[in-house]
Amino acid sequence: METNEYQRYFIHLAYKGTNYHGWQIQPNAVTIQQTLNEALSVILRENINLIGAGRTDAGVHASSFYAHFDLNPEQNIDINQLVFKLNCYLPHDIAIYNIYPVSNKAHARFDAISRTYKYYMFTCKNPFYTDTSYFLFKKVNVERMNEVCSLLKNYNNFTSFSKRSTETKTNLCDIYRAEWIKKGDKLIFTVEANRFLRNMVRALVGTMIEVGEGKLSLEEFTNIIEGQDRTLARYSFPANGLFLTDIKYPKSD
Repeated sequence: METNEYQRYFIHLAYKGTNYHGWQIQPNAVTIQQTLNEALSVILRENINLIGAGRTDAGVHASSFYAHFDLNPEQNIDINQLVFKLNCYLPHDIAIYNIYPVSNKAHARFDAISRTYKYYMFTCKNPFYTDTSYFLFKKVNVERMNEVCSLLKNYNNFTSFSKRSTETKTNLCDIYRAEWIKKGDKLIFTVEANRFLRNMVRALVGTMIEVGEGKLSLEEFTNIIEGQDRTLARYSFPANGLFLTDIKYPKSD
């Protein structure tokens, strides 16, 4: 398409990933991208193909996610009506916050300057949080895990925490912020970076928890990072506690 042949829109949404095989369209699997493409195509009566800000794995949630799509400019859409119709049409576990026009050069994935994930745990068993958090029945030293967080900012190669045999060209990531916070029976890990590798946050969580349990020392954790070998890191925690919570874009002039 030439620049003047379409109008680009950003769509801001949230989803509970429990019933989906991640964001990306896959054969013989229900995904967020496919579900949204079908809904938009039906409502707008035009073939729509969303480009997401990233890929979340099966079972991972997003409380704030962005994607873009292109639309024939002759479709003079009422954005408020479109948001309303989509929320009526879509299943209960996908919600549309907003849709807005952007420059035709704007890109939901490549323009993002940082992404933030949170991993939620509860130290008290609660059946109502089963799909959206992990039940941690062991005691951990949160101060020790925050010492590990300080170490993370000194490195940018996270091969040891990446799923193997992926299509990524590089395993370099810049971590801007990482911290553990304990509030009552809730334990939350927050991490912000320019990009993330597949399975990276869940592998980090699983390995840091072992530091908190006293099974790994800070020196051993450092050796895992520097070893750049996935077999060195520990068990990846389940997807149900992981949320993509924020994506930042450059401020428009």
